[in-house]
Amino acid sequence: MKEHPEKTLELARAVLETEARGILDLCERLDGAFVRACGHLLGCTGRVVVTGMGKSGHIGGKIAATLASTGTPAFFVHPGEASHGDLGMITPGDTVLALSNSGETDELLTILPLIRRQGVPLVALTGNPRSTLAREATVHLDVSVAREACPLGLAPTTSTTATLAMGDALAVALLEARGFTAEDFARSHPGGRLGRRLLLHVADIMHTGERIPVVRADAALSDALLEITRQGLGMTAVVDEQRHLVGVYTDGDLRRTLDRGLDIHATRIGEVMTRQCRSAQPGMLAAEALKLMEDHKINALPVVEHGRLVGALNMHDLLRAGVV
Repeated sequence: MKEHPEKTLELARAVLETEARGILDLCERLDGAFVRACGHLLGCTGRVVVTGMGKSGHIGGKIAATLASTGTPAFFVHPGEASHGDLGMITPGDTVLALSNSGETDELLTILPLIRRQGVPLVALTGNPRSTLAREATVHLDVSVAREACPLGLAPTTSTTATLAMGDALAVALLEARGFTAEDFARSHPGGRLGRRLLLHVADIMHTGERIPVVRADAALSDALLEITRQGLGMTAVVDEQRHLVGVYTDGDLRRTLDRGLDIHATRIGEVMTRQCRSAQPGMLAAEALKLMEDHKINALPVVEHGRLVGALNMHDLLRAGVV
């Protein structure tokens, strides 16, 4: 590789170009069969059962995962295991999505009669429209390719890429037909960053109770500084007797106060606080609170409900929660 870098790059480009052409060729082949396949998958009242052997099985696993995460309940069944009991996973109301480049995979052909006996629709993706699997399918999608990217023409490369791309096309078409939203996607990915951004609320991460930095409006500035230091959020909320928020005092306010030469012991916090302050609500998405901070170049927010102080959070809380 070190001795022939240009040859290595040339080979890599040839592989990518071959696989790209294989996918583009599928576009010209899309017709009513694709629409019918989507109709069966969309009308499935059970689950989509994806099956395939070898490399097609690996692709099938990914297609099943993509379908499941985009609103179409799906799972993968190994065809070899299916003929030894796992076929019981297929129930009336399901739809089978079978993958085979040759369309003659023994393990798939073995379970074809059992699938037919169940009376469930069979959508097949093969590289051979004249194969047994293609003929027996309720709907057949042709994913044949001109050639594999492998120089020997043996290792499944372009063919598996084309099958995967067709699976993605099915999943996205179904996603659109179902009106699947980013919020729906987040619910199936609660541990991912998108899930945290769309599902996490301010109430889930804000400081509450004794952890809220807060002082009364008549408190000395020195007491407010102690509260800021004690709680470590870079600010303190300022409230009245009924705990209604009347202002905030931040590290930035402190710098401006010192520039004025005020006595921190004699000055009341109500004299130097920021009255027209930004705040968040408990039911607000954490991502909305982040945008509020970014738009107004602030690092912390008091949280209020019906005007009363109920919490506080800062940028570090959002970072720890994975929202940033």
